[in-house]
Amino acid sequence: MADRNPSDLPRCPGVSADDILARDDPPVPAKLRADSWRDFGTAPLSASRYTSAAFFEAEKAHMWPRVWQMAARDEEFPEPGDVVVYDNLGKSVLLVRQPDRSVRAFWNVCLHRGRRLRTEAGHAADLQCPFHGFTWNLDGSLRDIPCRWDFAHLSDEAMHLPEVRAAHWAGYWFVNWDGKAPPLEDYLAPLPELFSHWQQERNFTAIWVAKVIRANWKVVAEAFMEAFHSITTHPQILPFTGDSNSRYSVWGDHVSLALTPFGVPSPHLGDIPEEAILEAFSGGAGRTTGEAMPLELRPGMTARQAIGARNRQALRATGFPGADQASDSELLDAWTFNVFPNLSPWGGYQTNIVYRWRPWPDQHATLMEVRILAKAPEGQPVPRAAEMLFLKDDEPWSSVTAWGRLGGVFDQDMGNLPHVQEGLISSPNDRVELGRYQESRIRHLHATLDTYLEGRV
Repeated sequence: MADRNPSDLPRCPGVSADDILARDDPPVPAKLRADSWRDFGTAPLSASRYTSAAFFEAEKAHMWPRVWQMAARDEEFPEPGDVVVYDNLGKSVLLVRQPDRSVRAFWNVCLHRGRRLRTEAGHAADLQCPFHGFTWNLDGSLRDIPCRWDFAHLSDEAMHLPEVRAAHWAGYWFVNWDGKAPPLEDYLAPLPELFSHWQQERNFTAIWVAKVIRANWKVVAEAFMEAFHSITTHPQILPFTGDSNSRYSVWGDHVSLALTPFGVPSPHLGDIPEEAILEAFSGGAGRTTGEAMPLELRPGMTARQAIGARNRQALRATGFPGADQASDSELLDAWTFNVFPNLSPWGGYQTNIVYRWRPWPDQHATLMEVRILAKAPEGQPVPRAAEMLFLKDDEPWSSVTAWGRLGGVFDQDMGNLPHVQEGLISSPNDRVELGRYQESRIRHLHATLDTYLEGRV
């Protein structure tokens, strides 16, 4: 897997994402202009990676315990005594806000008979098992054992709740089950630097929706790793989405990016009037802020510039100190990052989208979560997170009216995925063929997965 010069990439002929960014004024920061790509070749993947029970068990044993998993955001549990429950693959962790507002994480297991201490998030003065009443302080130290005379053989030290390694970045809390992952900042590099000026710690979960998708977690995650499926899956967004213009980047083992420009037409449509681009954007689920603010195409202005100006005005209204220097790209493009294995936080200013995927409960189903992060106005406290809305099987994403037409786009995405899983199960040649460039982030995910499964990381 050799590093490649960005000018020598196998990409769509014509204008590139980098060409589009070069026209932005204010300019895109240099750290965001830098590209990083590796050639992962053209070999097919095995379809059984998505369908095999044995492969799924190998992931459970050798990958999931060793990675950093995003477990919560700050605004879910801001006050001392607030508790979040994070579940994945039969494991359960409690994240507990301490009196000094730090966070400690514990296995969600009573050390008496093994009952889960909590089944849902909430506020607590202590951590008490509902079975027999064994009780722990918020710092995990033992508070009380009923009928202590019958447990004289147990010391307070031995009964301290076992801790789980936890670390924080940009409002997110991550946990690592086996305690052997590298420091979170190293694991996430270069995200901390790329995200630093966006101040996403000021963001809060304004909308949070989840639904079980009948497909492998990788099938679901990979649906959001490339943009060229828009040609047939999302034709309504092509007038304002540079799908095949997208730039795909990878860093190290754990971080990748699909940068898809908005406010420009798909290369598949050719040149179309700026007015048509703006009209399509106004009516169809493009990344935007300040929905009530009108879009104005002044003489000599492109649709992209008009959308950027409107979004910059909305950001300025929040009191954000860097609003005037915000580039059009950071205000409207899809900066869709991925953190291995199952988190996708969008970069840029506001509004940000976050995806998380968890096996639910086996290789044939996934809990898909979508958050919409909004930015709290300067000088005001960050609001608590919205409660997660869990959609039933027969409830479409478009039934969530709060995010407008975006739900219809998710319905288009999710409508493909059960059929992908069914096709993989019945694959006649056990081969999944991928593009060399546009699906290189999928290849990156599987290359990293193999390093865990083979014990090379």
